[in-house]
Amino acid sequence: MGQIILDENKLASLLAAVSNNDVDTSVIKKDEIQINNDELTSFHLSQNVFTDVNTSIFFLRELEYIQRQTRDTKQKKLKGMMLIPVSTEAPEWSEYITYRRLTRVGLAKVITDYAHDFPRADVYREEFTIKVKGLGSSYGYSKNEILQARQTGVPLDRERATSCRRAIDEFQDDIIWNGETTYGIQGFISYPGITSYTVPNGVAGTADWASKVPDEILADMNGIVTSIISTTNGIEAPDTMLIPIDQWRLIATTRLSDSDSETILSFFLKTNGVIKTVDWSVELNAAGAGGTDRFMVYPKTPDVVRVEIPKMYREEPPQQKGMEFEVVAEQRTAGILVYYPLAIAYGDGI
Repeated sequence: MGQIILDENKLASLLAAVSNNDVDTSVIKKDEIQINNDELTSFHLSQNVFTDVNTSIFFLRELEYIQRQTRDTKQKKLKGMMLIPVSTEAPEWSEYITYRRLTRVGLAKVITDYAHDFPRADVYREEFTIKVKGLGSSYGYSKNEILQARQTGVPLDRERATSCRRAIDEFQDDIIWNGETTYGIQGFISYPGITSYTVPNGVAGTADWASKVPDEILADMNGIVTSIISTTNGIEAPDTMLIPIDQWRLIATTRLSDSDSETILSFFLKTNGVIKTVDWSVELNAAGAGGTDRFMVYPKTPDVVRVEIPKMYREEPPQQKGMEFEVVAEQRTAGILVYYPLAIAYGDGI
């Protein structure tokens, strides 16, 4: 049987008629498709494969000559695991992940030959435990759909598997940014103990970048970086800045002046000295106090911050349930783990 290509408008009419049960099987013409009410079943009977009209329509849809990607609903880009390092070192069966933070204290001084009053050095340990939770989803296909897939050559479960994976990926991404308070899982945006930077108002009287001139925006970008370096006495320095997408577009396209082709973003990256990457995240839209936009800086290293995923996405073998085969999928995560909160800073109101 050769490939059948249908005009999109005719196909839409056919599908609408079938969904409304507007099918008259009293008049049949084989081997041709006439899209009108009294001959809708001609395609169905011409194939000699299925025993009902609806099954044939299912088959007809699979032969639709339209690129699948043009029909897919576009979804937001998931950037959590791209922007924050991922760790899978914990065993997949872990229920908790425990880590220890060390603080070294002590002084030294000049001593004499007979000195007894040596200053003391020591190490203080703090222990933290975070929970690991499973993220699950599933998809399935009936025995009849398997037969249909054999006839059409289209693996129907593939798109469903993609949807299942997307569901878990979206949930994981949301946990990375916002956590899951019900289970005590922390998110990156509001992780406890990270540095707060106060964004000053510009000459226009507000802190938002849309009302600021380039020099004021650059002062904000440099100011939040300096806040970490100053707070930690130079021990920590961020290398990544995340901002909402509108502000990212603003600095990427706004020149320093009418006579200068340099943009705010390119000038900042050349002169800041520590920030290597400025990227955007839609999760920062309205993430700040009072629903304002937030921007953040941090060192992109697993020594400071990481996403804990003991078990990456995995599908289990299909399980038959009645006339359906179900495939369950699981991923296990503990969300965000921050070893040094003072190495991360945020500012609101931009």
